Amino acid sequence: MPRTYVITGAASGIGRTTARILIDRGERVIGVDLQGTDVSGDLSTPEGRAAAAEEAGRLVDGAVDAVIACAGLSIPQPITASVNFFGMTEFLEALQPALTRSEAPRVALVSSMASMQPVVPALVDALLAGDEGVAGEIATRMADDPRTANVIYPSSKRAISRWVRREAPTARWAGAGIPLNAVAPGTVVTPMTEDLLASDDGRAMTDAYVPMPLNSHQGPESIAHLLIWLTSVENTHCAGQTIYCDGGADAVLRGDDVWSWNDEAMRETFAEIGAELQE
Repeated sequence: MPRTYVITGAASGIGRTTARILIDRGERVIGVDLQGTDVSGDLSTPEGRAAAAEEAGRLVDGAVDAVIACAGLSIPQPITASVNFFGMTEFLEALQPALTRSEAPRVALVSSMASMQPVVPALVDALLAGDEGVAGEIATRMADDPRTANVIYPSSKRAISRWVRREAPTARWAGAGIPLNAVAPGTVVTPMTEDLLASDDGRAMTDAYVPMPLNSHQGPESIAHLLIWLTSVENTHCAGQTIYCDGGADAVLRGDDVWSWNDEAMRETFAEIGAELQE
């Protein structure tokens, strides 16, 4: 029995590649994008998201097996924050009831290696608070300052990865049997990055921020296949994760120890226990 997928950003890049692979496998895909897909919708506005989700829900007759949110922007403008965060979260929340009607519902989003880069905490906090007005004001000020304009994108991706981690264990998602996860690509060769990668300087700057020792820059298929597995029936317990499919960039940038952040607290706890045992 074919599964039914709704994919945002299906007109280009990772979304288009994911949709093509699924269709070739015999799955049913409802694509969402500004144009050229089954559903035309503007995910940068609340009205556009609601209308797109409503139309997608109508096309799947109120029941969908998986939603893959790929739509995103990387331009240094406030619209990037709106699309990358609210264009994912509000769209997914609108389709959550349709997902509950599936026997094996799944959700996956596209985050980014940029989520590990410096961010503006105030923007991240506003996004996570669900306050699009405040987030827009902060992003507008950031866009007007050359020191912070390019930080809108990583801030939006940090927020989306944190949202996934926060929401995945809740009653709405895990409690309803819906695994919710994200994939963080490294540098993917798509229309979004082609201008940046076209010059030696652009490639050098990109590789400095996202070093990829395994096979260098990646094609969209590398992300598509992981998104497809996360939204397959085989994924029964992976939840709340941002999986870094990045050619080793995360390992290079964060090193071999991502566990010891809580060691000091544990040392204090064990010291207290030791003192109690000696009394």
